This record gives sequence, structure tokens and C-alpha cells, in this order.
Amino acid sequence: MEGWSGMGFAAKYFQELTSVELYEILKARAQVFVVEQRCIYQDLDDVDYDSLHIFCRSGQNVTAYLRAFPKAGEAGVVQMGRVLTTERGTGLGGRLLREGIRIVRENMEAGKIYLEAQCYAVGFYEREGFKICSGEFLEDGIPHVQMELVL
Repeated sequence: MEGWSGMGFAAKYFQELTSVELYEILKARAQVFVVEQRCIYQDLDDVDYDSLHIFCRSGQNVTAYLRAFPKAGEAGVVQMGRVLTTERGTGLGGRLLREGIRIVRENMEAGKIYLEAQCYAVGFYEREGFKICSGEFLEDGIPHVQMELVL
């Protein structure tokens, strides 16, 4: 898919991202997951190379982002991760998730979307139809659960 955009969102595979887009995505991820959540972890995990990056910008800054990629070892399952917004309380997160689901449904031949949600955000994902499918576990010291959405 050539870089896609609509409703203020863009969806691009890694090789389609401009250097500025990649820099702004990585900056937003570091801001939310490393600085705000005070979690030291290796964000650059090579998964980005095989991901569809879905994001919204305000000017040059990325204000909402998620990545979607084929889940290893599970045909027909797409995994979402690194879901973030830098502008909270505006409804942007819900718009991002709905748009991400739509883009995955239309472009990635998936029967299911899987994600690992931080426990405080379970309600956010449940509003879009995701269901918890695991017990609680720690990832980088933060409580998570596995969730999935059948498409």
C-alpha cells in the first residue's frame, strides 16, 4: 500500500515513512513510554520494519500513533502495539483505535487483532470490542493483559 491518509490519519509501511515522520514517531514513543511512564526498555525492537505505522500529526508533531504487524506464528492475526496519544482527553485515542481497526481490516487480511494492553487502559480497548483473553502479567514492570478483537 502506498502511503494512505484519511480523516487526518496516515498509514505507511516502514520503507514509506519519511525521515521526519520516523523521527517524530520515535520521539512520541519515547515521550510516552519512556519519559512519562518512567520505563526504561528497548523500544527499537526491529518489529518496526514489518509494521504498518498508523499516525496523526499536528503540524510536524505526531499526536497519535500505533503500529500493526503480523503476529509471529499465527496466520491471520495482526498484532497492534505502541498505541499512544500525546493529546489526552480529546477523543483522539478512540479515533486512532477505530481508524487502526478499519485500516487493518481493509488492508492486512486479518481475522483477528491481538494486543497486550496496560491494565489501566482495558476499558479503552473494550469500548471498541476487544476482549481480555489472559490473566494479568508484568511487562517491563507494568501490569498488562492480552486482548483480542475478532474481525
